[in-house]
Amino acid sequence: MAAYTDKHVLITGGGSGIGAAIARLLAKEGARITLAGRRLDALQAVAVTLPHAFSCHTDVTREDDCLRLAARAREALGPVDMVIANAGGADSQPFNRVSAASWQAAIDVNLTGTFLTIRACLPDLLRNEADNSGLRRIVCIASTAGVKGYAYVVPYVAAKHGVVGLVRALAAEYARTPLTVNAVCPGYVATPLLEKTIANIIAKTGRTAEQATLELVKNNPQQRLIEPDEIAAAVLWLCSPAARSVTGQAIAVAGGET
Repeated sequence: MAAYTDKHVLITGGGSGIGAAIARLLAKEGARITLAGRRLDALQAVAVTLPHAFSCHTDVTREDDCLRLAARAREALGPVDMVIANAGGADSQPFNRVSAASWQAAIDVNLTGTFLTIRACLPDLLRNEADNSGLRRIVCIASTAGVKGYAYVVPYVAAKHGVVGLVRALAAEYARTPLTVNAVCPGYVATPLLEKTIANIIAKTGRTAEQATLELVKNNPQQRLIEPDEIAAAVLWLCSPAARSVTGQAIAVAGGET
């Protein structure tokens, strides 16, 4: 617990699913948590279960929102030590039906939102950068779609590949500081967002929920959905002192799919 005591972790998309699981695990290890996202009620519902937490309504696609988030988080819980860029989303449609607007929306929330979040918090992350005991971390929640291709989600795949590229570039740029930058790339995770995907498959194809789930996990050798707590455990390790030499990596948590 000592490694995380008094560390301030900012988590976007923290109101449910992966973000909430990460918040709960890091809070259990002693961290102070800022939760950010578009649904303030969901953020507050998670925050009240944590010992030291602050929630802030934020649209990560807006630069002014991200700057305000960083300032309010700092005021509430002190300078930010770690950023978990988790906010994102995906729509499914054939490429020939992808409009310029839907393409831009996917890039905005998955890639630009990650960039804006990190940039807003960077002054905190690089404070006293000569102090190698500082334990500064950026972990981006990407996807197996960041390291391979999937049909019918072209904008999402392109955006998540961009996130992995961003991670690798930042890791190289800040390698001589205490800041490490990594991506966790989950396969299909059992979250409320995935429930919507399954419902969409059922509506469009007439398949059962079980059949729809099997279609999603068919490329996973373990043939199962990933649990949010598994992603949280990977993030916990990447944020630990033991992972100080791990940077610029895209770590798949996907049952051996990649």
